[in-house]
Amino acid sequence: MARANYTFTSESVSEGHPDKICDRISDAVLDAFLTEEPFARVACETFATTNRVVIGGEVGLSDQEKLKDYLARIEQITRDCIKDIGYEQDQFHWETVEVTNLLHEQSAHIAQGVDSTADKDEGAGDQGIMFGYATNETPELMPAPIQYSHAILRRLAEVRKDGSEPDLRPDAKSQVSLRYENGVPVEITSIVLSTQHASEDQNSDYIRGIVEPHIRDVLPAEWITENTEWWVNPTGTFVIGGPDGDAGLTGRKIIVDTYGGAAPHGGGAFSGKDPTKVDRSAAYAARYVAKNIVAAGMADRCTLQLSYAIGVSKPLSIYVDTHGTGKVPDAEIEKAIGQCIDLTPRGIREHLGMNRPIYARTAAYGHFGRTPTDDGGFSWERTDLVDALKKAV
Repeated sequence: MARANYTFTSESVSEGHPDKICDRISDAVLDAFLTEEPFARVACETFATTNRVVIGGEVGLSDQEKLKDYLARIEQITRDCIKDIGYEQDQFHWETVEVTNLLHEQSAHIAQGVDSTADKDEGAGDQGIMFGYATNETPELMPAPIQYSHAILRRLAEVRKDGSEPDLRPDAKSQVSLRYENGVPVEITSIVLSTQHASEDQNSDYIRGIVEPHIRDVLPAEWITENTEWWVNPTGTFVIGGPDGDAGLTGRKIIVDTYGGAAPHGGGAFSGKDPTKVDRSAAYAARYVAKNIVAAGMADRCTLQLSYAIGVSKPLSIYVDTHGTGKVPDAEIEKAIGQCIDLTPRGIREHLGMNRPIYARTAAYGHFGRTPTDDGGFSWERTDLVDALKKAV
């Protein structure tokens, strides 16, 4: 039986965190190729350290001349990402950072198959397991600790970029500990924030004075009590940040990207991978289905697992766990899923419209719990499967 009373903690990191800079660059590269060709193949990894960014991996377009042109654009894409994030430090500046582009084209055989792949039922590109999760404890049907950890950093990025808080800098981490009673969040026991700032003369109390009003704006007021502990820049000074303070790498924040540890993770990272890779597309589809199950009122919580084998199109298994909150037996929900959505790699991409340049925006503040946009961004957050699921059970 699941525990009813407990405290659970999740963390987030800002768009200026070294790993998130790398995720952003990798996904910006992906978007650039998808802008040119919806069935472009991209597997892009980025590494960042003091005044240096290294990008590697494989990319493919059906037109090899266009491929050469796009490979030549990688350096500017990288600088544009760093500039937008806000890095103008002596040891990490968008204008002076050294960019090494080691991206190369895929094999000729794979490149020749790009167009035809759009017209056939291709298999999964690799074996693997992917998880999706949803819970009704927030309006976004996300676990509250991770959702509000993201919200804190999103707000601080907004006020940093609009100039209203000029002492803040891009690198930051947040952490929220939330106490549950009878499975319902009732109180934030602690708030942790470490944010890069402008001067060594600015101590923890000074930074708390800047950030506390913004943090209170995005958290439910009733959850912050006299017992809530605040830890703002607990080590004191945090002036040297970003890749000058710590190296970054694509794909190292997969728990931040998903559910903050409240649900399992299959292990595959998302950023820099085109949607033919089930590490990304099937994880998005699993979230989409789990969210619709909860939105349909079939359960208060839902974990969904999908599994794939390389070269095999259909998932090998579909597993549902509603954690004792289901209004419909889990086995019946599993059967209904197969009737409502095609979970082959191609079926997922077509259902969710994933062959579009919509990925750079996912690189920070979570891939889930976001608002779907008119251009197809965060399509996996829609709840348009509710009626079909209800009819199928």
